[in-house]
Amino acid sequence: MQSVILKLQADVQARKTPRLELTPTLKNSLTGIALCLLAFAVGARTADTAVATEIRQLYGVAAPEGVIELQKVEIDRLKRIHQKSATYGIPADLAERIEDIALAEGIEPDVAFGLVRAESEFNRRAVSPVGAVGLTQLMPSTAKYFKAGLDRDDLFDRDTNLRIGFRYLKTLIVKYEGNLELALLAYNRGPDRVDQLLANGDDPNNGYVQMVLGKKRHR
Repeated sequence: MQSVILKLQADVQARKTPRLELTPTLKNSLTGIALCLLAFAVGARTADTAVATEIRQLYGVAAPEGVIELQKVEIDRLKRIHQKSATYGIPADLAERIEDIALAEGIEPDVAFGLVRAESEFNRRAVSPVGAVGLTQLMPSTAKYFKAGLDRDDLFDRDTNLRIGFRYLKTLIVKYEGNLELALLAYNRGPDRVDQLLANGDDPNNGYVQMVLGKKRHR
């Protein structure tokens, strides 16, 4: 299993942009892998107490019993990142951050990738004619609602833009009581416009949901 993880790590690393600095999430992942391998090296049944404690603190699972499960989780994660990187033709570090930040903000990664593709084609420097900025095409006024003191240039930062964009979508999902399609339409058209159309008995669909999800609506 260790060899599988190491191979996947190498594949993911090869797809990353040059001179990439390790993100905190990736650093933690690599630390976890190193700890797992160390635990196996000394014997899973007799893993060092300090190693077991650190694994437990990082991942909230028992060690050494949890070591194999941690390895499986990391293998699945690396496979998803590699697959998304290849599917969308994007660097693996971007695929990694979309995956991890989406999960942290309560958004399904497939939805998150579809959103970024539809909004910016994965272009961190994208700016729309109306002034929406970055990977998730945030309006500065909307972004400030989620992070006070933010200025427009801050939205060109990859992680900042992804985090606020996904948090905004999550807020809309809650507003529309779990209806992802209405939330996506509100993200694209604005919640006031969607609410107005719904109040008038009109269908707010404009094709955006299909762009993001890659399928027809099912309402």
